[in-house]
Amino acid sequence: MTTSSSTRTEAAAVGDHPVGPRVAAHLFTVLCLVAWALYAQRVPAYQLPGPVEVGRRAIDFVTSPADLAHLAISIGHVVAAVAIAFLVGFALALLAHAWPVFRLMVHGRISPFLNSFSGIGWTLLAVIWFGLGHGTVLFAISAVLTPFAIINMRAGLENLDPELLEMARSFGRSPWRSLWRIVLPALLPFMFATWRVSFGVAWKVALTAELFGGNAGFGYLFNLARQEFDTALILVVIAHIVVFVFVVDRFLFAPIERRLGLHHARG
Repeated sequence: MTTSSSTRTEAAAVGDHPVGPRVAAHLFTVLCLVAWALYAQRVPAYQLPGPVEVGRRAIDFVTSPADLAHLAISIGHVVAAVAIAFLVGFALALLAHAWPVFRLMVHGRISPFLNSFSGIGWTLLAVIWFGLGHGTVLFAISAVLTPFAIINMRAGLENLDPELLEMARSFGRSPWRSLWRIVLPALLPFMFATWRVSFGVAWKVALTAELFGGNAGFGYLFNLARQEFDTALILVVIAHIVVFVFVVDRFLFAPIERRLGLHHARG
């Protein structure tokens, strides 16, 4: 009782404070912009362009079909790699769960190896194996994301209700029917968590993979801007990635996660 009372008191104190959390966050943003503008006046434009110049470059970006095409290609790389990594990771986790003889191979060899090797390493190897192109980018991103899928899906499979599975077997359901009707619906929260984490990580890897091994996309555009000392474009690319990931996470993933939480809580 004392703990809950103190919690309510602290929440009330925060709500009654003259400077709320949102105001404080906005003030911090304004201070960062002011500091940026002041410092940009003291250094050459190729080192750090000012906010106004970057804003103009951002407007040019969203009105340029060529630049938007690079954005679409990067989105395609990320979505395809997330799907590939999930399918591979889920298959390996399911293999280890269904046949214990493969558990050490999957969880003791494949997953630790993939989890410890860097995205740059996979990109450089993919350039040697596949050359510059979409295949290199997809391979590098998928290799980094696969262990996330293995670990999350392993947790989901180990969390399944054994009594429910035994009941399905006793009623004569085939393994494939049980997988489709029982296992997959129970694993949906773990699947969604895998997609959400992989989406954010994929953008970090995609920029590196496209930078070294791609011939299109944000990373490729990033490389061109670096060669031309177009720092404004570099900042615009970074800003677009941050905004896009935030918007998708806030307005797509977060509402779906809340609905899944409510659905499984009722179940």
